[in-house]
Amino acid sequence: MKKRLEELLLDAVAILKSNGDLPTELEPECLIERARDAQHGDFATNLAMTLAKPARSNPRALAEKIIAALAADPVVTKVEIAGPGFINFFIDPQAQFGVIRDIHEAGHEFGKSRSSGAGQRVQVEFVSANPTGPLHVGHGRGAAYGAVVANLLAAIGCEVHREYYVNDAGRQMDILAASVWLRYLEECGESLVFPSNGYRGEYVRAIAFDLHKAQGERLRRPAAEVFAGIPDDEPQGGDKELHIDALVGRAKELLGSTDYREVFDAGLNDILADIRQDLEEFGVHYEEWFSERGLTDSGAVQRSLDTLQTAGYLYQQDGATWFASTRLGDEKDRVVVRENGQMTYFASDIAYHMQKLERGFDRIINIWGADHHGYIPRVKAAIEALGGERDKLDVLLVQFAVLYRGEEKVQMSTRSGEFVTLRQLRNEVGKDAARFFYVMRKSDQHMDFDLKLATSRTNENPVYYVQYAHARVCSVFRQLDEKGLPRNLPNGMTHLSRLTEPHENALVTTLTRYPEVVQQSALQHAPHHLIHYLRDLAAELHGYYNSHQFLVEDADLRDARLNLIAAVRQVIANGLALLDVSAPESM
Repeated sequence: MKKRLEELLLDAVAILKSNGDLPTELEPECLIERARDAQHGDFATNLAMTLAKPARSNPRALAEKIIAALAADPVVTKVEIAGPGFINFFIDPQAQFGVIRDIHEAGHEFGKSRSSGAGQRVQVEFVSANPTGPLHVGHGRGAAYGAVVANLLAAIGCEVHREYYVNDAGRQMDILAASVWLRYLEECGESLVFPSNGYRGEYVRAIAFDLHKAQGERLRRPAAEVFAGIPDDEPQGGDKELHIDALVGRAKELLGSTDYREVFDAGLNDILADIRQDLEEFGVHYEEWFSERGLTDSGAVQRSLDTLQTAGYLYQQDGATWFASTRLGDEKDRVVVRENGQMTYFASDIAYHMQKLERGFDRIINIWGADHHGYIPRVKAAIEALGGERDKLDVLLVQFAVLYRGEEKVQMSTRSGEFVTLRQLRNEVGKDAARFFYVMRKSDQHMDFDLKLATSRTNENPVYYVQYAHARVCSVFRQLDEKGLPRNLPNGMTHLSRLTEPHENALVTTLTRYPEVVQQSALQHAPHHLIHYLRDLAAELHGYYNSHQFLVEDADLRDARLNLIAAVRQVIANGLALLDVSAPESM
């Protein structure tokens, strides 16, 4: 309907140009929105107000001219001017019944389009949590959000490449390896004081147990030798970071490169396998798991730094190599190679984004935790310095969800091991509730995850409320079969004009909005719009269900109503599918 109204308005503008009422060089952008108040019609446009200045006209006077130039259209029953110059359109309710036919014909494809995103290759990188421990409930929000954003982009025609960046190199992974080895030494019978800032979760003990089972005593070294000369770990006089870093160095020294890699990979492979399985069970799938270590091994990090050097963006200071990111909008320059010759995490990130550019994506979307906000300018600066377009990168920030048990906030720390895993959350509330709750609000808004609400079977639980609407429609069709009543779908289409109740008109109007909501949710990277829509549609279905009988004796009316609620069921199922939430037939 929006497209139809846009064509009418642009044809009217063309007439005004030919009459001399508008400059011929004007290329107006026609913004048409649904009216918020039914008294103001079904759709509204501010076209007259946007054209008033170049036309040197009063907005209301120009609106009158636009309306006078509009061609007659059978679906438009009335056009009015409101306020300072809005043009309001009233649509024949009967004309909107076509959406029921469209839904029945398109089925699960209804709402999808190929126009907005056609030909766009989009990479969506999300979660990318360090493989130093299981995913916790904080990671779950980014996982659900990224997966739904990718689904929505695919629904508008984009070719979507979902990617997980595996941080399988660097200091945190070395700390994990040292933690695994120390627990392994305990398995061997060595007595030692485990570092306070090592990874302390029970999962590390499990990895060490398996390592001991596979390697026996081969990797054992005396604890006294391991800790000899290591800085103190006591908070009163020691430096915790120096302590753990020294233990990493000692592990590398005593084990040698081959055996150290054995321990390193034991931790990495076990945790990464767990993350993969966890995300698969959560309905999150990737086209690629991209290895950070692979960047270094392939020489990509050095190549990216060479590119920056050639472009004149690197300089030496205090023994380190710096990227002059302030020249490209960052608040300060960034170290890419430390004084000891080690490359920083940022150097790997530069190489990773160079790889993204080289793979030819039209758009790059990074979904990061909100604590990475300050990282955005330096990455955009790196893209520009590498010769890419900084605007190709969109960074979407996600606030971690906070879990509450009663009034008590649950603390989450991967090193200490005191956290609730995503798997535990799913086991408690189910995949559907977790996926739905995680995307109910804007991604950058704070979120408290209400466990009690998520597991309740009441109308206050939003996922239950929407799924129950779908199940209710299914129950009507079961009753139809049980009563042996016939259903004639074509007859129902012929008699859609019998749907004159306010509940019916409201449902039809809401159904026509679904394709717009999908497009809006995709283009704005805002799944919560889809959530709000499904809740509204479910509310209207529940109201209709509670107020009217569907299996009436009048076959024409019965068939029309069955076609309407079947269309509602299909749209609810389609929307839930984009969220990867099930649409149960009974509850």
